[in-house]
Amino acid sequence: MPKCYVIGDVTVTNPERYPDYSSQTEATLEPFGGRFIVRGPEVQQLEGEWTPGRVVVIEFPDRESAQGWWDSDAYEAIKPIRREASTGNLILVDGYPA
Repeated sequence: MPKCYVIGDVTVTNPERYPDYSSQTEATLEPFGGRFIVRGPEVQQLEGEWTPGRVVVIEFPDRESAQGWWDSDAYEAIKPIRREASTGNLILVDGYPA
């Protein structure tokens, strides 16, 4: 079963409020085997027209775990803070089978 990834392109609109969200996120991942692979604002555009904000990649053991995290009570509790302090696009995608 391939790993699964949540990939986000986030623009922080309220930098004073955003840490209230980001400081709590990692703890919500742990019960689902999730871990940050990429979590940073430094992006270098190599080609094309995509100019992302803060890029985030979270790895999960499988799609079920990723979806479980997304739907979890713990993450649901902090989603409103993320939505208040940022805008963005998030996707869930399966990794390439080993």
